[in-house]
Amino acid sequence: MGDEDEMSVLELRIPPPIVMLLTGILMRLASSAVPSLAFPIPARVALAVALAVAGFVVASVAFFSFRRVRTTVDPRKPDEATNLVAAGLYKVTRNPMYLGLLLILAGWAIFLANAMAFVFLPVFVLYLNRFQIEPEERALALKFGAQYAAYKARVRRWL
Repeated sequence: MGDEDEMSVLELRIPPPIVMLLTGILMRLASSAVPSLAFPIPARVALAVALAVAGFVVASVAFFSFRRVRTTVDPRKPDEATNLVAAGLYKVTRNPMYLGLLLILAGWAIFLANAMAFVFLPVFVLYLNRFQIEPEERALALKFGAQYAAYKARVRRWL
């Protein structure tokens, strides 16, 4: 089994909200392990709550956009999509649900106020890009062809 085969085993396996929770736990553990990397953030709690609430709203609006057009919301089964959602938040980002999760984690990082917590934000993005978004994009390209290619050309993956 080659490296690519071993890596593809992780594709579409762990739902992104679970990845977010695991990342949040790792952020907390890393912050606790290196307390010397803590730093003050003015209005830390208010800023953290604002980011987390914004993330929850973004993810929820995106989720209900899928529900409204009766397409799958199961991130492990993008091949079951029945409609390509390109309206609302999906005009700005192809992945608003994942952007919402990232905003929640950014709020958590601010709340933790430790440099180690912030290290996990790009790790979360890289993981989702490789093991969630890229396989989703392959499935959507097969399912929606030129329509998806045109959408992908005009809307960025994250922002």
